[in-house]
Amino acid sequence: MLLAELEVHHSRPIAPTRRIALGRVHLPADTDPGSGAILLGGVVARHIGGVNVDHWTDLERLADEVERGMRIAQPRLRHRFQQDRVGLLRSRHQLLLDGRSSRFVHDDDKGAPVQHVLGAIYAASRYPLERRRTMLTVIRRGLRWIGGDEHDRLIAHLCGKDTTFSLPATATTDPLAWALDVLGFEADLDETVDDDAPERDEVQRRFRTLLRDAHPDQGGEIDAAAHRIAELAEARRILLR
Repeated sequence: MLLAELEVHHSRPIAPTRRIALGRVHLPADTDPGSGAILLGGVVARHIGGVNVDHWTDLERLADEVERGMRIAQPRLRHRFQQDRVGLLRSRHQLLLDGRSSRFVHDDDKGAPVQHVLGAIYAASRYPLERRRTMLTVIRRGLRWIGGDEHDRLIAHLCGKDTTFSLPATATTDPLAWALDVLGFEADLDETVDDDAPERDEVQRRFRTLLRDAHPDQGGEIDAAAHRIAELAEARRILLR
């Protein structure tokens, strides 16, 4: 049974003019998080590993802008988002219910990873602002996924139920001090105040550097890298909010 579906129309990966458009969008949002949000998060999780790590921060920023209903400057990551689908290739992503289990089906071999990630983020913009927060929360979890194609574990992660990615208690009791420590900033952890937060550009620079170091391509184990990336992303969010 079909639970959710997303069609992403895109130019050929090697085309000089890079374009993105949406086709059929069936993304139910009547529950929390909803099958639509899970599909979007699943599309992002499947492809984020193929996106240049240096672009991950830009994708997080785009997700923030979509969530707030801001005007999105074009192009983004060298791709222009448009309504016209003429001349574009089509890729389809589905979330299916098979018995008691849900599974993803991706017809995506014609597009580049960044095209699918952008399509999923832009798809969330079709929904009212009050629903976007939930959808973008799930998409952000997808941005932090590098655990492979295990459907059950991925869906648990997207729903916020995967304890593998839990953060320490200090992230809640003293989030600013914890974030400064995770990103390696010098700080007096006993007397941290909001004014101690470093400049935005420095937070972004430190995040990108540590993100590259944590990625499995650098030789680390996938589970350890996934937890480290989740920590870095949350620390960045705390310092930039």
